[in-house]
Amino acid sequence: MVSAVFHSPLEPAAPMPALSARDAKPAMKTVAANGATAAVAAAPEAPARPRFDWRGLWLKVLPPIFGLGFLVGIWAIVSIKTGASFPSPLETFKQAVEVFSDPFYQKGPNDQGIGWNVLSSLKRVAMGFGMAAIVGIPMGFMIGRFTFLSRMFNPLISLLRPVSPLAWLPIGLMVFKGANPAAIWTIFICSIWPMIINTAVGVQRVPSDYMNVARVLNLSEWKIVTKILFPAVLPYTLTGVRLAVGTAWLVIVAAEMLTGGVGIGFWVWDEWNNLNVKNIIIAIFVIGIVGLILEFALIKLATAFTFEEVKT
Repeated sequence: MVSAVFHSPLEPAAPMPALSARDAKPAMKTVAANGATAAVAAAPEAPARPRFDWRGLWLKVLPPIFGLGFLVGIWAIVSIKTGASFPSPLETFKQAVEVFSDPFYQKGPNDQGIGWNVLSSLKRVAMGFGMAAIVGIPMGFMIGRFTFLSRMFNPLISLLRPVSPLAWLPIGLMVFKGANPAAIWTIFICSIWPMIINTAVGVQRVPSDYMNVARVLNLSEWKIVTKILFPAVLPYTLTGVRLAVGTAWLVIVAAEMLTGGVGIGFWVWDEWNNLNVKNIIIAIFVIGIVGLILEFALIKLATAFTFEEVKT
């Protein structure tokens, strides 16, 4: 028979047996380990580092490389088929290194480095384009703002805009009696149409509610233009400016071939007279790169002033 011993609630409980120093150390290590495990479990997990998008990088880098490689490959095949009359990519590269080793030399009025020729062409483009902007942008505002002026100038713009820019060059030579002002005149006449048309279209597409509010507030014409029309039309105007600069850079090369003087177009024609095809190919790449830089700069400028509506 098993006998059970019961303790009264009033009686003190038996004391816990004391741990020796040898037994206490493992117990303390266990408690410390459990505490460290609990702390690690309670700590929030660190956010994972974003992985680098190698696929996106390759999709951006590889297509241009393949495109340039395709161009160089076709170029090499053509040079092999035509023999020595058409330079190979390697020969042209060696000539480019020589040309760009001293791009700003001067040995006479018609013998200057490619750097001076590009700067002269850019100067003519800036002058002709600047005058076109001064005339074309305000004219576009007036044509888009007033119906009478729109009906008055639309037939003239439709008649003159399709005319080739080089057709205006003899008129410039006859009026200005000089090659340089004639080239600037040609740039002016070919750059003005995109700015007039895009600015006028932008003014006509301003919401009618804006104009109704302006009438209710009895705003002056100056405040309507500066506070309402100009901010709304600015993206259209910058698009016209970008198109005008591209057209101007295309035209100046052809105009300089006909007028002579210092300029990238004249440099191309002079190298053709010297039968230096390698320099002509170098000039083609220089013209394309400068045009690309102008286009990229104006796209960035237009993006900075273009505001997209926030969709809710």
